[in-house]
Amino acid sequence: EKGDKTKVKTVVVANPNPSGAEAWVSTLQERPKDKPFFLWLAAVDPHRDYAEKVILEPHRPDDVTVPPYLPDNDQTRKDLALYYDEISRLDSNVGKVLDEITVQGLADDTVVIFMTDNGRPFPRCKTTLYDSGIKSPFIIRWLGKVRTEATCQSLLSSVDIAPTILEIAGIMPPEQFQGVSFLKVLTEPETRVRTAAFSEHNWHDFDARSRSVRTERFKYIRNEYPDLPNTPPADAVRSLTFQSMRKLRDEGSLKPEQQSCFTKPLPKEELYDIQADPHELKNLAADPKFAVELTELRGALDAWKKQTRDELPAARTPDEFDRETGEPLPGRKRPRLPPK
Repeated sequence: EKGDKTKVKTVVVANPNPSGAEAWVSTLQERPKDKPFFLWLAAVDPHRDYAEKVILEPHRPDDVTVPPYLPDNDQTRKDLALYYDEISRLDSNVGKVLDEITVQGLADDTVVIFMTDNGRPFPRCKTTLYDSGIKSPFIIRWLGKVRTEATCQSLLSSVDIAPTILEIAGIMPPEQFQGVSFLKVLTEPETRVRTAAFSEHNWHDFDARSRSVRTERFKYIRNEYPDLPNTPPADAVRSLTFQSMRKLRDEGSLKPEQQSCFTKPLPKEELYDIQADPHELKNLAADPKFAVELTELRGALDAWKKQTRDELPAARTPDEFDRETGEPLPGRKRPRLPPK
């Protein structure tokens, strides 16, 4: 049955540090009451830039957990605390939506998916293919179907979401969809629907190109532009954390595990034992003990690239920001104009 055309709603707010959720509840209240609905609510939180006092009880820098690939200093701790604050504000706004769903009597008949599209906007996280960049929060609430507080260890990919939603709605996914439905996982959490998940990093503020395949134990990364470092997004380059890392680098005191944002050339291949090395700090690609795993994952990635017709572009895309300061370069144009 043909549905209504998708409508996009944007709201202008005066808050210099908006959450992006200012109109979530009112939008839900305005939905057509006599029809099924699909509503995508996109938050600004926890994107940069960060501001202080966005919640009543801010996180203390002393309480944050600093991963080993970031320097444990005052700047990083403050940066992470402000990031935590925006996560808390987002959590509160999601709660208001869930409350409104209950008020409207829809709680038993609404599937709620909470997800993010990438890891946190910090060095060695967002725009990398390490788990800190691609292993993102994913929660589904479906009362009567998904057990409360149930967890699942099955590998899933973002391309699996659309086939799952269609199956929930009783619609057969088109053959050209790359993903697979994980509907069975929702009721049987021990189910496995994937043996591997594939990821890719293309241009984002800076020129880049890498591919990866992840199994439950191993991660294989292929850097197709190894001449470039793992520069984080421009807003993260401007962050307290990255700028403190620049200073430590220049002083010669940045630890080896914290240098991948600056290292070039990158290794053409990376292999990690996720179970033994969850932060992916020890590259095993040259270790003969893992030659079998390396060969298998190379083959899996090659097959995926062939299946998806993933080929190198004819030309590379110039950076739009300075990799050291995060400031826009003169060649950056907005809005983008289509090629003539």
